[in-house]
Amino acid sequence: MDNDTTNHVGGILKQQRISLPLTLQELASKAKVSASHLGRIERGERFPSAHILRKIAAPLGFEENELFTLAGYLSTPVSATAERVPIYASGKLDPYVARVLSQEPPEIQRAVIGILTILRSIARNMDK
Repeated sequence: MDNDTTNHVGGILKQQRISLPLTLQELASKAKVSASHLGRIERGERFPSAHILRKIAAPLGFEENELFTLAGYLSTPVSATAERVPIYASGKLDPYVARVLSQEPPEIQRAVIGILTILRSIARNMDK
């Protein structure tokens, strides 16, 4: 994994944690992972294993497959049709957005999916 991907994933995790809001210690307690390890992941010093992603997904409000896709463990669906693009809170992605996104490199697709996931989580938390 290159350093840009490591920093990208860590940054998304940190943004999501702060938006909830959770402290690093609270997330560590909920996920049963050490706060120091999570801090290294957020700072881009470590790349999260699938095991760690599985543990932090629910406390951060992510589906496991969303985090696995962001981290590059799962490939992003590449299709011009909305049916094969991940579904978000408001339903399926607009077909135009899905088509444009499908033409981007995987790194861009992961970034956009990460942003949409964060926005969906924020919207969900505003409804509470």
